[in-house]
Amino acid sequence: MRFFAFILFLLASPALAADDWKASAKEGDYIARNFEFRSGEKLDELRLHYTTLGNPKRDKDGHVTNAIKVLHGAGGSGHQFYRSQFAEILVTKGGRLDPAKYYIILPDGVGHGKSSKPSDGLHAKFPNYGKR
Repeated sequence: MRFFAFILFLLASPALAADDWKASAKEGDYIARNFEFRSGEKLDELRLHYTTLGNPKRDKDGHVTNAIKVLHGAGGSGHQFYRSQFAEILVTKGGRLDPAKYYIILPDGVGHGKSSKPSDGLHAKFPNYGKR
């Protein structure tokens, strides 16, 4: 039985290595207080959720020099970049957005993912956050 478990571990190791970047993922929320939308409508608190991958590198003045912000489309969230069609090409060792080199910021836009949205409770009273 131990031998079988060891073989399974060896077979899974390449897959685990491919997902190492997920282990560095950190999620958080930024709360913007008294936020005013372009429409003039306001929210006491607007939650902007984000995920970061990798680590920031700073210059002598403290500015982050390796940050890349990747925005999702109209129907997604920052977590869509975890899908294989993105992750296996972009967010991988040696990929265009290698978390070993870059500090990748994946925000959820207003109305998407874990950011503030109408379904949080305000429904139709949620401020207009689209183009007018």
